[in-house]
Amino acid sequence: MENYLIAMAVSAGIYALMALGVNVIWGLAGMVNLGLVGFFAVGAYVSALLTLKLGLPIAAGMAAATVVTAGVGVLVALITVRLRGDYLAIVTLGFAETIRIVASNTIWLTNGTDGISGIAGPYRGSLSPEAFNLTYLAIVTAIVAVTYVMAERLRASPFGRVLRAIRDDEQVAAVAGKHVALFKVKAFAIGAAALGLAGALYAHYTSYIAPDIFVPLLTLYIKLALLAGGLGNNRGAIVGAFAVVFLLESTRFVIPLVPGVSAVQGAALRELLIATMLIVMLRYRPRGLIPEQLPRIPVPPGSAL
Repeated sequence: MENYLIAMAVSAGIYALMALGVNVIWGLAGMVNLGLVGFFAVGAYVSALLTLKLGLPIAAGMAAATVVTAGVGVLVALITVRLRGDYLAIVTLGFAETIRIVASNTIWLTNGTDGISGIAGPYRGSLSPEAFNLTYLAIVTAIVAVTYVMAERLRASPFGRVLRAIRDDEQVAAVAGKHVALFKVKAFAIGAAALGLAGALYAHYTSYIAPDIFVPLLTLYIKLALLAGGLGNNRGAIVGAFAVVFLLESTRFVIPLVPGVSAVQGAALRELLIATMLIVMLRYRPRGLIPEQLPRIPVPPGSAL
């Protein structure tokens, strides 16, 4: 049970890192990105291939995954920079599916649908499974903490204020002299970098990746984490990620208590329970558990209203 709880904490930390990245793209800049699992996959494959085939250190593989995924984010942003709303969502979803299909068919590089196994983990060979899990949890916690501090500084900076202005009304931001397209590209690159790093962390933790892992359902979970925690709020992104993992795993223990339910019916009932709990949460907390708090601009005394 202890190992299980630690593994779930690691998963929640990876989800939190992804939620922080998506919060820059969606929560601050207002761009609906349904292709986040594609960036997650790019980061996982880049780090896995570099460490396995070229023998690079794990830290170097993770750093390369972050940089490469940020570059992919720039390319996607340049292609979709003039798209909004549903159109942007559809194109980014297509990007994620393209990455999955390419990974499934490039057998010479990714081993196709069989996936890549034997991915190195930090100190995996010299530690017991329990010690490895604790060590990896500490690594993930440190990375999430650093990312959170950086995200908070970005959110409070002039750059973050411009992103929120673009989210609220990009025409007003453009009239104010801001290069809207450039800010969108930067936001996409920053968010994609966090998603790529999360993918690299996942690959080195599980030691195995395959195209079937990178399905749109993961995108839905991260979107739900942001909505449940509070869109636009970095603390909410972390809290929402842990809340979603708790909901996903708690139902695993509830379904066996229901009599006369087959395995297939249990899986469907589990999804129904998760959806119901999230709907109830959003019904009574529509802005999330920790709503975004916008800074108040002080009004000089005696100014006309």
